[in-house]
Amino acid sequence: MRSVVCEELGSVVVRDTGPVEPGPGQVVVAVEAAGVNYVDGLFVQGRYQIKPEPPFVPGSEVAGTIVAAAPGAGGPALGTRVLAMCGLGGFAERVAVPAASVVPVPDRLDAARAATFTQSHCTGLFGLRERGGLRPGETVLVLGAGGGVGLAAVQIAKALGARVLAAASSAEKRDAALAAGAEAAVDTSSDDVKEAAREWSPGGVDLVYDPVGGPSADPALRALREFGRYLVIGFASGTIPSLPLNQVLLRNRTVTGVDWGAWSGTHPLEQRALLDELLALVADGRLDPVAPRTAPLESAPAVLDDLLNRRVVGKVALIP
Repeated sequence: MRSVVCEELGSVVVRDTGPVEPGPGQVVVAVEAAGVNYVDGLFVQGRYQIKPEPPFVPGSEVAGTIVAAAPGAGGPALGTRVLAMCGLGGFAERVAVPAASVVPVPDRLDAARAATFTQSHCTGLFGLRERGGLRPGETVLVLGAGGGVGLAAVQIAKALGARVLAAASSAEKRDAALAAGAEAAVDTSSDDVKEAAREWSPGGVDLVYDPVGGPSADPALRALREFGRYLVIGFASGTIPSLPLNQVLLRNRTVTGVDWGAWSGTHPLEQRALLDELLALVADGRLDPVAPRTAPLESAPAVLDDLLNRRVVGKVALIP
């Protein structure tokens, strides 16, 4: 089968690799689409806190059909359409994953959207509601709103009854955020984010959702109203900001970390309930994930480069 292989840190190539067989408790998924996430690029660059030794196959999120199972593995039946988080190995035609980790896909969700769903949308719901305490009628400023994580946050905030101001650096990204349900958008490359947010939501916004870091963090913090909450999701800009603590003190603001990945690994039952809730929202039409751009496996080097350099609008799925 064909796989995208990181043979040395910093690059990937497409190779013919050996067949995949299910180990104890595992099933084999014929991959119809593999989501490309920022963390996949960090793995390849050797910049993530977990550092697998080359050679390895990146790709943490897939969707496809169960085609084999170990004896007694359990889980959905052969032929079931599923999505799964696999950590590594997803950028391939087939991948073996624990049977307990695969989740049936609603009919409304095609393979490309299913493969780009879990990480971004679980981060969104976990961050906005569980960590941020978002309530209906509140206002949310989403930084990096044109990326995959940002677009998911826009849609989930709206589904939770909030109003959303999208912040992004290009017209294409702002248009995508508006199409996803944002009420208004601000240009982070030229506009004063703090002033734009306070004009849109007099007195300031209730919550900031920040997967970007960098220079927009300080004005976004200052855009919060009394008892406003700032959610630290990640640092896609490549720069970890130093926030002025006096601005946290003023107006009783709160800064909260959101590490969905670590939480999901140590709270599997709660994570499954979170994912099931999101898939139920899709099944009944209350959540309609944005379709990703698709590309063949051979495009993996260019896709990862685009992602790391923030040239991607929304998400990308590799199609074996």
